[in-house]
Amino acid sequence: MAKISVVGIGAGSLDEMTPRARRAIESAEVVAGYNTYIKLIEPLTVGKKIIGRAMMQEVERCQLAVEETLNGRNVVVVSSGDAGIYGMAGLVVEMILDLPDDTRPQFEIVAGISAVNAAAAILGAPLMHDFAVVSLSDLMTPWDLIRKRIRCAGEGDFVIALYNPKSKRRVTQLDEVQRILLDLRKPTTPVGIVTNAGRDGQTKIISTLENFTREEVNMFSLVLIGNSQTFVKSGFMITPRGYKLDGGKSSCD
Repeated sequence: MAKISVVGIGAGSLDEMTPRARRAIESAEVVAGYNTYIKLIEPLTVGKKIIGRAMMQEVERCQLAVEETLNGRNVVVVSSGDAGIYGMAGLVVEMILDLPDDTRPQFEIVAGISAVNAAAAILGAPLMHDFAVVSLSDLMTPWDLIRKRIRCAGEGDFVIALYNPKSKRRVTQLDEVQRILLDLRKPTTPVGIVTNAGRDGQTKIISTLENFTREEVNMFSLVLIGNSQTFVKSGFMITPRGYKLDGGKSSCD
């Protein structure tokens, strides 16, 4: 029976793709995904049928991918980062589970390195304690709800990772996030910005809560806002986990 795999391709570099993700793509007959992501894995798609679509055509390309599977072809649907974090996993699984049991194809979700993991590694160790991930895109989530989530995460002293922080259309939301958090955290709270993590043109900036909105931020950026304990040392962000150092050795409960 044909199978559809929803694959997280990682941050963008083939070096950061898991072996399982690579095997799934190489064994597929059809590759479906956002055009930009398909281009990132072009060396692995030679000779395969491509279902490439622009942004905002997610439902159509997933439907086409499921149809190809029902026609007996092995298909992969690719997402950047991890397919289950703001990716295509949920949409594809919903479509498959809506099919009658006797026609439902096999499927699997192949995890990938998410943008938040990739950016954190570049910045140092900012996610060593509890953290929240919030997308600032209001295409599918009302802005009032996003704003509430930011405030709740701030009140809970979570490290906060922001996906989709800014676009040509959305230019004020990041400033509002800053205002909310300045009511809850010190202006000197470290903020890291990584753009094009794992791709050509990768950049890293470490700023502060009071100044980070002055930096270049776009849809290819991930913003990490530290908690009350996060600090910067030698150009790296660190959020302590709570281990006690004693003579160079760490101990924990």
